[in-house]
Amino acid sequence: MPAPSQVGGATREARPPDPRRPLLCSPTRPLLPAAQLGRHVAVVDYVEPSPRGTRWGLGGTCVNVGCIPKKLMHQAALLGGLIRDAGHYGWEVAQPVPHDWKKMAEAVQNHVKSLNWGHRVQLQDRKVKYFNIKASFVDEHTVRGVTKAGKETLLSADHIVVATGGRPKYPTHIEGALEHGITSDDIFWLKESPGKTLVVGASYVALECAGFLAGLGLDTTVMIRSIPLRGFDQQMASLVTEHMETHGTRFLRGCTPSRLQKLPDGRLRVTWAELASGQQDASTFDTVLWAIGRVPETRSLNLERAGVAVSPDSRKILVDAREATSMPHIYAIGDVAEGRPELTPTAIMAGKLLAQRLFGGSPDLMDYDNVPTTVFTPLEYGCVGLSEEEAVARHGEEHIEVFHAYYKPLEFTVAERDAAQCYIKMVCLREPPQPVLGLHFLGPSAGEVTQGFALGIK
Repeated sequence: MPAPSQVGGATREARPPDPRRPLLCSPTRPLLPAAQLGRHVAVVDYVEPSPRGTRWGLGGTCVNVGCIPKKLMHQAALLGGLIRDAGHYGWEVAQPVPHDWKKMAEAVQNHVKSLNWGHRVQLQDRKVKYFNIKASFVDEHTVRGVTKAGKETLLSADHIVVATGGRPKYPTHIEGALEHGITSDDIFWLKESPGKTLVVGASYVALECAGFLAGLGLDTTVMIRSIPLRGFDQQMASLVTEHMETHGTRFLRGCTPSRLQKLPDGRLRVTWAELASGQQDASTFDTVLWAIGRVPETRSLNLERAGVAVSPDSRKILVDAREATSMPHIYAIGDVAEGRPELTPTAIMAGKLLAQRLFGGSPDLMDYDNVPTTVFTPLEYGCVGLSEEEAVARHGEEHIEVFHAYYKPLEFTVAERDAAQCYIKMVCLREPPQPVLGLHFLGPSAGEVTQGFALGIK
């Protein structure tokens, strides 16, 4: 890539756009194969601080404020349970064992920072140009980026990929929500323990965060407006929340918050309403975590200047089977694309296949059917394929057969752990050969178990 030259106060590349040069807006991994195929690739990545001021490095949501720190904190909580089990296996461990949030957070954050550095090195090794600038479209082939200091850069490319993901949603209609609440953008970067925490929401993010907070010994309450884990199998969702409830997490069901007020001692007084009765109630917490959904990072991209269409409802980018937008040379992958699972490994594979189609002569499309996923609640829930509700809606209840069983994991026996919610079910078509439409597993190491079954179902 040549040295840039100054044009009208902005930076523009000195030579005409190279037709071999795709431009990746963010994150880093999906289009690295394009560089391996000999193409000139640029990555444009910028983190807008959260309302609380939290920032992070290169690598996107999963690395910094998603899967990686979430799984590590989940692991920290699981270790607490194993320590309690240890006495049954002959280990003399004095109880209770205190947990040090600050030490855990520092270790998790240091690991994330090492991954940020690793991404920088990967880009450098593969001669991918990295721009730490906030990008928006000028036209269908040009992107303008602005640095933190306000310096502008113009980049042009024949192929542009948008992979900007999403950010947590704030209920801005609730008094004090933005000023005093935090989200998953913040929880993993807290230096001090969040203390007594109210988690508002029923998404997998809400239940995962509440699960590891309770597992670390913190007083944790989850406020749910309607149903938990919407979009997942509802029998499994009920078992997940039952297990959490019997192991220390409190639930306020059918409730919505109406006000957050910061008290002189720094704590937060939360007022809420019970939807059925309209009755008001209130309590005090140290932290309120909003986990009520995510919004795609599309509003500041000026997509209309490039002719890229978005869904009027979700604001996600409309794509076809080739990941192409309404402009055939502009692509969208990952959480920012309409109708795609919000899963990092899926986005990475979609990006790899896109690069291979563009520059490697491959015809292969991403297959989004039967993608396995796991919810890392204290008792993990893994699934692949259709939920029972989806199978009934698609095929009719009379054509569905469900095979199911409760079971007790071997590691629960000596420690005399409660296995009341350990459960597996297969949703099948009733007619021979009874193909499996969906598999659902609740128990230890659900992610690993589900991956194996996913191969069989594929």
